[in-house]
Amino acid sequence: MKSKYKILIQISLFLTFIAISISMVNYYITLKQSKEQLTKVSLPLSLDNIYTEIQKNIIQPYLVSSMMANDTFVQNWLKNPNQKQEEIIEYLSAVKNKYSMFSTFIVSNITLHYYTQDGLIETIDKKNQHNQWYFKFIHDQNTHEINIDSNKKLSNSLIMFINYKILDSKYKLIGATGVALKTKYINNMLKKFRQKYGFKVTFFNQNGDVVLSELNYNNHSNIKNSSMLSPIKEKIISKDSNLIEIEHNTEKYIIHTKYVKELNLYLTIEAKLSDYNTNSVGVLYFNLAASLALVLFIIIVLYRIIHKHSTKLENMAFIDSLTKLYNRRFFLTKLLEVIAFSKKHKKVFTIAFIDIDDFKKINDINGHDAGDSVLKLVSSSLKESIRENDTIARWGGEEIVIIFTDTDIKSSTLLAENLRITLENNIKIKEILSHSLTASIGLTQYKTDDDVDSIIKRADEAMYISKKTGKNKVSVL
Repeated sequence: MKSKYKILIQISLFLTFIAISISMVNYYITLKQSKEQLTKVSLPLSLDNIYTEIQKNIIQPYLVSSMMANDTFVQNWLKNPNQKQEEIIEYLSAVKNKYSMFSTFIVSNITLHYYTQDGLIETIDKKNQHNQWYFKFIHDQNTHEINIDSNKKLSNSLIMFINYKILDSKYKLIGATGVALKTKYINNMLKKFRQKYGFKVTFFNQNGDVVLSELNYNNHSNIKNSSMLSPIKEKIISKDSNLIEIEHNTEKYIIHTKYVKELNLYLTIEAKLSDYNTNSVGVLYFNLAASLALVLFIIIVLYRIIHKHSTKLENMAFIDSLTKLYNRRFFLTKLLEVIAFSKKHKKVFTIAFIDIDDFKKINDINGHDAGDSVLKLVSSSLKESIRENDTIARWGGEEIVIIFTDTDIKSSTLLAENLRITLENNIKIKEILSHSLTASIGLTQYKTDDDVDSIIKRADEAMYISKKTGKNKVSVL
């Protein structure tokens, strides 16, 4: 079972366990036990509901941010010294509109230019205090982060940023990308909890500063400025969940705390005991029923979101958009697996490196659209001709690679010859070009001391032998 579904099952069991446990506890609660209801049920339940709402609103933006960071177009654009701004602006705008984000952005580590869907908004500068987030992020060991900050160039309100590092094929940092979300939905959620349950919800950072709270319902900016909260600062700014009872100005309060790892913030839910009496029992049971329904809803929504976006991201990450073959990244990952398997089980396999002959002339004479059509036909023809357990991928340009699984060089040579003949006799390609298409093929067999680089290099060299000795042939090395 895939890990994403294991996580879904664990979350489902966790949420269901909480809902059932709270329901059993509430069965024995009497009308006179308002304090026990508040401390053991109402506050923990509300805390989990808020936490669940935050998680639900982070999953999709995180996946989108990850997809952008792993997009070969983005990586190639950052590495290209002749970057065209309109290309990345159009890309950011398309992602923003497709996934209904407030903003999408990218920062080049080479030029330090900061782009959004609206264009180049600034050049990152170490001396600019508002740019310190970038330099702090790129030196952090994590590949991604979620933070809440302000950016006057985007909005006057607080924004939730999901930042993701962009690494090239050698894992060198070439930039950062991500999405931005307005935090208005959080304020509406906090307002709902205050109006419905009488809870005051606040988010603090490591320094005790108030990062998020309902507008106009907080009279201090830091824990140290609150005479009620300052004595319990260590319990609030703690990664352990705490249930705190405190008395202030003759009133008794219950405060439940929880560390929200995804945001690196500390969540508190504050309730005044005098606001609760036996009438809260009815509200409590309604809340439990709603929570069970919410658990079911979250399970369904999470499944659909994870399944939909993981499939989409996997396709975007591993499938070549033009030929619909696997791309180089997937091929290298697969080759590592095949090498490991072959070493362990003493199996052989071969790699074919295929290059379409005179493809530049095809583009020059017939146009790039015709060239793309030829590439598609070549790819579909090869894909249909190989065996089910073989792996085919587009290496780049007009080059295609194939792993002939569990096959020695003699058998692979026959397979490669058949592929070469198939391409040469393809009627649809002949109609486009008015002549036959040929390909030069290099073939090599796995050796026990091979790694990914050595076996690919040998297959590539074999292909060049075919090129240099007349083309339209299979060479073995």
